[in-house]
Amino acid sequence: MDSKASAIWRGDLKGGSGAISSTSGVLTDAAYTFATRFEGSAGTNPEELIAAAHAGCFSMALSHGLAQAGLTPAHVSTSATVSLEQVEDGFAVTRIHLEVSAKVPGADQAAFESAANDAKAGCPISKLMNAEISMTATLES
Repeated sequence: MDSKASAIWRGDLKGGSGAISSTSGVLTDAAYTFATRFEGSAGTNPEELIAAAHAGCFSMALSHGLAQAGLTPAHVSTSATVSLEQVEDGFAVTRIHLEVSAKVPGADQAAFESAANDAKAGCPISKLMNAEISMTATLES
């Protein structure tokens, strides 16, 4: 299975602007600029899209891992924080922090943590990353 997206950039790094689109149509000419990426201005950036992909991938992987353990989550809620930092040779995504909470009837803390750790290591987006991945996992009662 292949997924496809495209980006176009016009102009120089600081003064230019770009647009990101996906073949599904979910993203259609989503604008991004130097300011949205490096200065916190409103709008999207590649790291935000990575965070969204990682949160979605992890949530699905955790749901699957819980099902493998005979548990069905009522919900899994994940946010991902991607840290872009200047390093010796430019910029790099250095860390990703996953914040997950889930309501899983019948689950104990040990089973939940085991499934969460397996999902953190095993989801395809985690495997893609060359960054430290940390996690806080909360089992709701």
